[in-house]
Amino acid sequence: MQGEIKNKSGFTFPEEIIATHFCKRLPDGFSHHVNQGGQEISCSPLEGPSLYTAHLPKVLDWLHQHEKPLPLQKEPCNIPVLLFDDELNFDKLLFHYDGTPASARLIRNFVELFEENIHDSNATIISPCFIPKSKQREEQEIVQLLASKTAETSFIKFNFNRIGDFWSYAVKHKCTLLVTTKSYQADLAKVLFHFYKGGMWYNRLSFYLSF
Repeated sequence: MQGEIKNKSGFTFPEEIIATHFCKRLPDGFSHHVNQGGQEISCSPLEGPSLYTAHLPKVLDWLHQHEKPLPLQKEPCNIPVLLFDDELNFDKLLFHYDGTPASARLIRNFVELFEENIHDSNATIISPCFIPKSKQREEQEIVQLLASKTAETSFIKFNFNRIGDFWSYAVKHKCTLLVTTKSYQADLAKVLFHFYKGGMWYNRLSFYLSF
C-alpha cells in the first residue's frame, strides 16, 4: 500500500497525485491546463499555496484499497482542494450556502480565485428555507456577487442537511462543480466511496472544498 503524505496539507492519499498552485487569482484557461495534464501554476510562490488539485478517480481508487472510507484530509487546512473527475469544467456551478460565516467566506474566496474562469458559467446557490434575519443581507450579497461574475445565477431554497443531498441534486441536474465547505469532507468521502462507478455516478462532476 502506498504511503501517506507527511506534510502540512494532511491528505490521506498519496502526494504524487496532488498538484499545488500558487496564484491568488488563477489565469483564464485553468480548466484547459488541468485537463491537458498540466501541473503546478505558480503566479506568486512567495505567498504560499492557494489551491490543491487532484484527479478524483485516482483519489477514489486509493480510498478503495481500504475497507472503509477515510477522510480526505486528517486535519483539514485552510487551503482549498479541487477534485476533478473526467474533466474540470466550470459550465454549471452548484454553491452550498448554509448561513454560516464559513460558507459565505468559501463562496467569496472561490470567486476571487476563479474569477477569470467563470464569466460564462451558470451558477446555482442552494440555501436553507429558513435563514435568520441577521443573515439575510449576507445571503443577498452572495447572490449579487455571483450574479455579477457569472453569465446566469439561480437562487433556490432547499432544506438539505447532508452532503448526499447536494451530490444527488448535482448529478440529477448535470452540474459540473459542487462548491462546499471542508466540514463536509468526511461525509463526502463516504458518498463517493459507496457510489463510485455505480449507476448514479456522473463523471463530469468535480468538487471544490474549502473553509
